[in-house]
Amino acid sequence: MSTVTIDRRVFLCGPVAGALVTARAWAQTAPVSAGPADPKLIEDLVAANRVLADQGVVDGYGHVSVRHPADPQRYLMSRSIAPEMVTAADVMEYDLDSNPVDARGRASYLERFIHGEIYRARADVTAVVHNHSPSVIPFGVSTAPLRPLYHMSAFLGGGVPVFDIKIAAGQATDMLVRTPALGRALAQTLGPRPVALMRGHGAVVVADSLPRAVFRSVYTEMNARLQAQAMALGGPVTYLDDEEARRAEASVAGTISRPWELWKKKALAR
Repeated sequence: MSTVTIDRRVFLCGPVAGALVTARAWAQTAPVSAGPADPKLIEDLVAANRVLADQGVVDGYGHVSVRHPADPQRYLMSRSIAPEMVTAADVMEYDLDSNPVDARGRASYLERFIHGEIYRARADVTAVVHNHSPSVIPFGVSTAPLRPLYHMSAFLGGGVPVFDIKIAAGQATDMLVRTPALGRALAQTLGPRPVALMRGHGAVVVADSLPRAVFRSVYTEMNARLQAQAMALGGPVTYLDDEEARRAEASVAGTISRPWELWKKKALAR
């Protein structure tokens, strides 16, 4: 009986070789970690997810991130999971291309590109929230602009832009910001503003801290609800003018820790 010798080089041209090459390529291109984040920041990120759920801004969908304090080219966000269920163990690190540093088999949010591209475009932004805040949705699909109705939502002064993904993509989509290009288009629509609506989808809210991003998300939802009620009464609605909005925002800015500590205590006690 003849002996068949299998050349190892030929064998490695098969599926095993492909897997090895892929693994090596990933090892060479995987983002480098900025290092462990402060446990207090991780706790705040977990709390932010739960607070937004408690306040009715997110449900099983939506996500919040924070820029890594050790490297502005990295950000932290949970794996793909309902916000109310997020724990410290779910938090992952990403680069600004929204590649996970150490996925370990954990799934990422499809729309993580919202976060990476906004951080890339806005050096002043430290936290990003994406939500499907229900009262906000109508203002992204109608001609009625979202405007600051009272002092708690004064940050809406100056106008709230609306992102239309169909225009950005040049064709119909599934409405999800699932590519870097769409993330960049959304960041461009947001511009220097703290809030942008997303037609037929939701909103994105940014700030220079997690507590402020949560605060703005909560009061954007509340303003939308109150504005719809005021409009339904009939007759003209008196909104904050630009100077009132500027003054009110400056006054409220120093008090954000008050609701944040209350919301956080309640959310983490569950």
